[in-house]
Amino acid sequence: MSGKLRNTKERLDGFFRRIPFAFLMAAVFLAAAVFSGTLSGTLPGHPVSVHSASGADAGRLWGQGVDATFLGGRWWTLFTALLVPQDATATLLAVAGAILLLGLAERVLGTRKAVLAFLATGLAGGFLGILLQWLGTLAWEWWSTAASSAATVDPLTGVLGALSTATGSMGLLWRRRIRVVLLAFVLIFVLYSGDPEDFYRLLAVLAGFPLGALLRARKRPLKAPLSSHRETRTLVAAVVLVTAVGPLVAFLGSTDLTPFAFGSYLFMNDPVDPGTLAAACRGGLPMSRLCIHQLARIGSQGPGMMLLAFVPVVLLGVAAWGLYRGRRFGWWLAVGVNTVILLATPGSFGVMRLSVQAGSAVHRPFNGQELLIWMITAALVPAGSVIMLLLQRRHFGIRAPQPDLRRFVLVVVFAFLVLAAACTVTALRALKSIAPRVAAARVFLEAPRRFVPPHFLGGTGHLLLPRHTAVSWAYQWAGPAFWTVFLLAALWLLSRSPRVASAHDVGKFRALLRRHGGGSLGHMTTWEGNTPWFTHDGSGALAYRVVKGQAIVLGDPICARHRARGTIREFLVFCDKHNWSPVFYSFHSALLPVFNELGWRYLPVGEETVIHTAGFTMKGRQWQNVRTALNKAAREGRTAVWTSWAELPFAATAEITAISESWVAENKLPEMGFTLGGLDELKDPDVRLMLAVAHDGSIEAVTSWMPVHEDGAVVAWTLDFMRRPPGSDNGVMEFLIASAALHLQQEGVRFLSLSGAPLATKPLATKPGSGAGSTEGRATGIAAFLAWLSRTLEPAYGFGSLFRFKAKFHPEYSTLFMALPDIAALPTVGVALARAYLPEVSTRQSITLARTLGRLN
Repeated sequence: MSGKLRNTKERLDGFFRRIPFAFLMAAVFLAAAVFSGTLSGTLPGHPVSVHSASGADAGRLWGQGVDATFLGGRWWTLFTALLVPQDATATLLAVAGAILLLGLAERVLGTRKAVLAFLATGLAGGFLGILLQWLGTLAWEWWSTAASSAATVDPLTGVLGALSTATGSMGLLWRRRIRVVLLAFVLIFVLYSGDPEDFYRLLAVLAGFPLGALLRARKRPLKAPLSSHRETRTLVAAVVLVTAVGPLVAFLGSTDLTPFAFGSYLFMNDPVDPGTLAAACRGGLPMSRLCIHQLARIGSQGPGMMLLAFVPVVLLGVAAWGLYRGRRFGWWLAVGVNTVILLATPGSFGVMRLSVQAGSAVHRPFNGQELLIWMITAALVPAGSVIMLLLQRRHFGIRAPQPDLRRFVLVVVFAFLVLAAACTVTALRALKSIAPRVAAARVFLEAPRRFVPPHFLGGTGHLLLPRHTAVSWAYQWAGPAFWTVFLLAALWLLSRSPRVASAHDVGKFRALLRRHGGGSLGHMTTWEGNTPWFTHDGSGALAYRVVKGQAIVLGDPICARHRARGTIREFLVFCDKHNWSPVFYSFHSALLPVFNELGWRYLPVGEETVIHTAGFTMKGRQWQNVRTALNKAAREGRTAVWTSWAELPFAATAEITAISESWVAENKLPEMGFTLGGLDELKDPDVRLMLAVAHDGSIEAVTSWMPVHEDGAVVAWTLDFMRRPPGSDNGVMEFLIASAALHLQQEGVRFLSLSGAPLATKPLATKPGSGAGSTEGRATGIAAFLAWLSRTLEPAYGFGSLFRFKAKFHPEYSTLFMALPDIAALPTVGVALARAYLPEVSTRQSITLARTLGRLN
């Protein structure tokens, strides 16, 4: 029961051995940088330094552009521009991009197709970009005209184009991931930098999509992949993080080629020219608007103000982390920051217009209509981010505990009041040191402005120049100090969850679970979304979740057998106090006498399949299919590995994550929860994994097994997670379950539970194990309804197919029941159970599910 899992180092070694073209291009880029002189900063015979912003010197010999390529007739520059980096930094990025990104493309496509993709997309991006620029100059379009004389070199154009081409041959999961991040990356540079090479990269990436479809080995139609909640959170967080970098790109690039670049004015703190200040304020009182603006800029400078200017970027970074973890607070933070940026956009353009008048930053005149158009355009990124977040809101439903949220609010409000009071008191004590002279009331109004990035206020709304050291310190550092407290408190809040907040209860609950077991499905009660409840003396417990006013209890009570009746009755009193309707779901037949005493109705909701290890053997004709799977695995070098998530190397956990997400992406229907575990449940240290490992160390399939305890010892294991990548061997799951059964038989466990099959009916030849409950359930119209529901849901979720698959192992059957006090409430209970299984189903997924069901009926 052992196998060789490839670790991260082995995977990297195998990756690098298969990318000769990528290493060749990395060497070419480095040699071209040395030969052209861009690596050292000068060209041979040209003492002028190479400017990284435009690549002007390198462009004279090797660069492409409207003037150089089209008008100058130097068509070879379409090719040379793909080989020569523009400076030392670009050389480093080109070499790294060749090895990692072009290497990935070569690994997916093969060497010949990777060469074709690099050249085709690189040449197409450059040619189409220059053609569009040339057409723009004919129409006197401003950007095309301003950038027509630029000659650029950029090896990343072909590298990114090859990577986008390779996505066409990837699985749905990685195709979506790389395309989202890649498009977001190149678009941010196009929008916030606007240099010609950014435009060429975008066109190369877009050209790679149809080329990738042509080069795809398997000619099957591309379909829009669905995302799990985890994957959607990751993608949204990545987009928010990338958009946060946009203003920094504009700030570092110091460009004015695009209206989005003026968003950098929200984050800039440019110095005031003394000559400009003197000229603007020469007229005395009343001061001109330009003089006021220049004085206000002085008041908003300094190290503290510079740090304050970058608070929005840091906040969006923290928000992205919260979004990645599915936290509602991260969602609110991202929406709030983007909304503030959106509302502050007119102020940033007001600063820009005054800067134009002062002769700084932008070196061309603006008319009012053009300024309005650019202002509206610059608002698109924060507006688009807010719209995206609103549409994906349902994926970020993990809330911090209310007590922790209250602590966060108290800490933030207290910090604000203390620091604002410090600014106010300090300024009042040195009021005469503030220029211009102001009344005390103005000082009170000024204090809150110390916490706002200066250019968010429009530049002229906070004209106070403190000349006293204490006042200057307070005004400089109150804002950064407050936001430091806010960020630390936010990070703390994002790390909190109901499970962490009730760590004592969770530990106590798990201790009871280890002592009493809670049945074969007991470990499911520890999953996220279930709330532990204890009897008054702490000797019994159960787990429930409240949905639509229904308190749904999962599995059997966790207590000594003779305490089950008292535990259930005490819980009913607890529900009555909270005005909840109790429902017991997926419990075993031993509890039926309790519900008979209560006068409740119960009905079967599924069948659990159990394999007893005593005398277990796979002899006989009925085991032929399972033996065939084991024999085939032996011939192909497939092995089974019994392990846990914590014991796996990073490469293996990443591969399991990819398998799971690929399974979700291939499935058009929403992923279910409640009694069906996912990736998060695999990370539980008590859960074990059985992996099917191929001869080369890759993982072919995954199953997870939950422990069943009794008197503190593990006496059995229950199957939960079962996933394999699309196109894998059909017999791999039979191999894994059979291997697990043989392995656990050697360990001496009593039985294996293959878990329950919802709405399934055991074969008639099997002896009933639940007596009156089963008979009564089948004699009612409710059972007929459940049978119809099982047939209806079969094409959507395949519960019956899963049940028939488990029948290959010739298990014993144990009926699972649901009990409720009033059968008339069954429709409400059904809706609550549907919400428990599908808590975050989207409208699109609901329509897909309805269509799937409609095709059957």
